[in-house]
Amino acid sequence: MSKTLTELLKIKYPIIQAPMFLVSNVDMVKEAMKSGIAGCIPALNYRTLEELRLAIKTLKNEKVEGGSFGFNLIVNKSNIKYKAQLEVICEEGCDFIITSLGSPEETIKQAHKAGIKVFCDVVDLKFAKKVEALGADAIIAVNNEAGGHRGNISPKALITQLVANCHIPIISAGGVGCKADIDKMLSYGAAGVSVGSPFIASVEAQVTDEYKQACVDYGAEDIVMTERISGTPCTVINTPYVKKIGTKATWIENLLNKNRTLKKWVKMIRFSIGMNATKNAATKVTYKTVWVAGPSIEHTKAILPTKEIVKKLVI
Repeated sequence: MSKTLTELLKIKYPIIQAPMFLVSNVDMVKEAMKSGIAGCIPALNYRTLEELRLAIKTLKNEKVEGGSFGFNLIVNKSNIKYKAQLEVICEEGCDFIITSLGSPEETIKQAHKAGIKVFCDVVDLKFAKKVEALGADAIIAVNNEAGGHRGNISPKALITQLVANCHIPIISAGGVGCKADIDKMLSYGAAGVSVGSPFIASVEAQVTDEYKQACVDYGAEDIVMTERISGTPCTVINTPYVKKIGTKATWIENLLNKNRTLKKWVKMIRFSIGMNATKNAATKVTYKTVWVAGPSIEHTKAILPTKEIVKKLVI
């Protein structure tokens, strides 16, 4: 029988505050831990390795019983910082790492030496079996209701398929904005859930008030997929600016992507340009609003402290 997320991370509630580019930070994770859940931050939220190291040390000092913290690593070749980030995380230590967009083999190998658990993002059974064979401690099942880089399979279909065919815990990612959603995911067999978008509109999130308010004002029907950020389809709020620029890759990008030699470099350039545009939209008052979010913002009715958002998810 697979362990539940509460057993895996020694937390009070089976919830991970999902890692969100630019949104997740130390203050959010501190409040998440105090509230009895796990918090996770993308390593890419830190410009330098020293900033990442300081964040880890701060969270270790702030850790409380019933709480847990970890970091997310983009493990494909587009992230040139990956290996150095992994080294720092393993040197300083944390409870878990979540891997995304690439092979987790090296991360699992190094993290396990340091006593760190590794959970791997997957979107289907094929990749779930691969990461299980590599030694992952749990699978993050990214469904078609997730924010950011989402999958193509419904929560129920994905969870039940992975539970039936894998022997490690399945953590559902996507489609959770309230307690009823969590109960539904657990009823499908999930060991826990990863929740992101509801925390964008938290007091602790270091993004603009405009971004937070957008998560209050817009709903599930306002979420669209775009290829204009990282080169990989990503969900964003359909603001007037997004409508203006469109959601499809340009013809030149499509042409270059067909060239095997150039494809990797095109993706790296698009990733860099897109992340910079997203950063500007999230941290500056600008008409270029490219705000990443998932359909679970449907349940976001006000900007609240992290502890209040957690309370709404568990009570």
